[in-house]
Amino acid sequence: MTASRTAAVLTGVAAAALVALASSPAQAASAAPWGPYYAPGHAAKATGTLSATGEDHADLPTADVVRISGKLTDQTRKDSACGWAVFRITYRDGSNLPNKERGIRNCSSSSAKRFSFEYHDVYQVELKVCAEGKGSKPSLNCLYAGTWKTLYLSK
Repeated sequence: MTASRTAAVLTGVAAAALVALASSPAQAASAAPWGPYYAPGHAAKATGTLSATGEDHADLPTADVVRISGKLTDQTRKDSACGWAVFRITYRDGSNLPNKERGIRNCSSSSAKRFSFEYHDVYQVELKVCAEGKGSKPSLNCLYAGTWKTLYLSK
């Protein structure tokens, strides 16, 4: 085999390996900005990024790890109110898909609150942004009124 033919074959093999690696579900990573999303009346704003790695498309498609980061701005301009970013994370537990909620609260209209967290075996991530009176957790109205915004859905 000539040197130029050998180089062409090696280039082809290397290109095929890169394509296989990039398209492998176990290695695939997607990073995407999300937002801005607002509470009704623009009383709070949330924006950020989400990355999913290790998507598994076997029986129940999930991502091995989902990382969510961003910032929440309270725009209520009231000392008695707070902005909330509430995330609903649906994850795999055996053959079940339960969910849990993670709330981020900011009661300071003078600065944005930064956050970052990750979950494993994630099927879906949804978000709601609310603004309401101070409390240790979001109200039932915040959680159940209106529509959840889908930030990630494993396919």
